[in-house]
Amino acid sequence: MTTVSIVNVTSYTGSELLRLLAQHPDFVVTSVTGRSTVGKRLEEVFPYLRAGIPTLEGQRPAIDPALVITEEPAQTDLAFVCLPHAAAAEAVIKLLQRGTKVVDLSADFRLRDVATYEEWYKHTHPAPALLEDAVYGLCETYRERIRHTNLVANPGCHTTTAILALSPAFAANIIQPDVIIDSKTGISGGGRNPSPTYHFPEANEDVSAYGLSGHRHMPEIAQELTAIAAAHSHPFDDALRITFVPHLMPMTRGILATCYADLKAGENGALPATADIRALYEHYYANEPFVHVVDQPPHTKWTYGSNHCFIYPIVDQRAKRLIVVSCLDNLVKGASGQAIQNANLLYGLPETTGLSSLGVHP
Repeated sequence: MTTVSIVNVTSYTGSELLRLLAQHPDFVVTSVTGRSTVGKRLEEVFPYLRAGIPTLEGQRPAIDPALVITEEPAQTDLAFVCLPHAAAAEAVIKLLQRGTKVVDLSADFRLRDVATYEEWYKHTHPAPALLEDAVYGLCETYRERIRHTNLVANPGCHTTTAILALSPAFAANIIQPDVIIDSKTGISGGGRNPSPTYHFPEANEDVSAYGLSGHRHMPEIAQELTAIAAAHSHPFDDALRITFVPHLMPMTRGILATCYADLKAGENGALPATADIRALYEHYYANEPFVHVVDQPPHTKWTYGSNHCFIYPIVDQRAKRLIVVSCLDNLVKGASGQAIQNANLLYGLPETTGLSSLGVHP
């Protein structure tokens, strides 16, 4: 069995890791931290754990409800770090020094360029030397590299949704490097710390755009889509142009991104048909267990509580544009589920281990 620590278990991503890892057959949570709840048992903070976690005869439960929350993590084989940026990097340094493999759910190691990170996150990077070692944790793109690293930079939620939506199109060189991404997210994406923006009376029955002057996920999206195009021998002549506007929706979970890009005409001057685009997407994701190309616009409800992403591409022949709708659960495929998917690769397990749950309906 692989011993696991969750650093900052009381965050939404930390508590979601608890829920998902409770069903994992190979990972055992033996250490959890949370500064505001130090000294308390997990079952005190998360009462649903008192129901007990069913296991096969002779097996150790993946999570002990009586496990005490500490300020610092104990020695384990693997650690999931769920701290805010900057604080996460400080924790990662210590964990790597003692031989622990790390999946970091913060933004500290997602951007490969130090200057870009410092421009968008407004502080000096705590561990720039580790950027070379960190592997961006999008399994659909970096699967083999993830298997051989000690530090995985788990992608952002908006980022995962947009990159999965647009990767096949950029890989096939069928769209112009100028895209618009309209992304809707649930309130849990803002984290657990209270603020007026995410207060129920403020967010309920309201929709608002934010980050119009530049959202921190934008350089991450640009970095990865640029890399996808280059990896398929279609480097951009100029920098990729992205207009990315997230919107806060009155729902707990979910992200739905609608992406728009001008199509390139074929050799005969004709645009590809929707059927051609769909076939291209189906081929690109043919062997991906968590990405599904569907024949109708997906709903966030389809993904609720699951590690699945649904993608719907269509051609607007009148406007000569590709439209791609993509959705996932921001706390699962957009965060903790994807983190477990990455951890499975780190330990040579099938990617789907512990992640078989379907979405909850209704």
